[in-house]
Amino acid sequence: MPVPDLSFEHEAYRQGYRLIAGIDEVGRGSLAGPVVAAAVILPPGLIIDGVNDSKKLTPARREVLYHVIHQHALATGIGVVGNEDIDRVNILRATIRAMEMAVRDLKISPDYLLIDAVSLSDSRIPQRPIIKGDMLSISIAAASIVAKVTRDRLMTEEHSVFPQYNFMTHKGYATRDHVSRLRLYGPSIIHRKSFLKKLLGPYPQV
Repeated sequence: MPVPDLSFEHEAYRQGYRLIAGIDEVGRGSLAGPVVAAAVILPPGLIIDGVNDSKKLTPARREVLYHVIHQHALATGIGVVGNEDIDRVNILRATIRAMEMAVRDLKISPDYLLIDAVSLSDSRIPQRPIIKGDMLSISIAAASIVAKVTRDRLMTEEHSVFPQYNFMTHKGYATRDHVSRLRLYGPSIIHRKSFLKKLLGPYPQV
């Protein structure tokens, strides 16, 4: 299996770019809660040991790397788009919006973007979308970790508001436990109604 490296970053360096932001999102397939994107600018040439696609890491390892990334990054940015906006504009547009917000949240303006899978068509910053970028680019992998830890923390907070759904465990994804609880309680105000119509049919909000 590939390990993220600096191949795409070095290609951008050779073109004269220096402030390269890796961008990724999490929560795109979740039934509840927001989609969260992160943008990370690492110092040129830096590889942080252990950084990889967030899905390949344990929660404990992600937490450790989250702090290491923040210690070394030149800048990090976060974008959050909630379930109501997801239902209104669709998940792809919401994902792009979250990524654009993450770029704007950076305290340093990047001069190049490496993005996992999608393009930011409204951005004037030169960019390169990379399929499975979180498995290939160290900058995108770092962003995937920051986004994942941020979203997991948000969903853990939602667990304290809606404990009947067990968000702390499944973070809103369509696990067997989550779906069974949805069938029992119906959707909450943070569930994505557009995702649930075929799954559950009409249910009252709680």
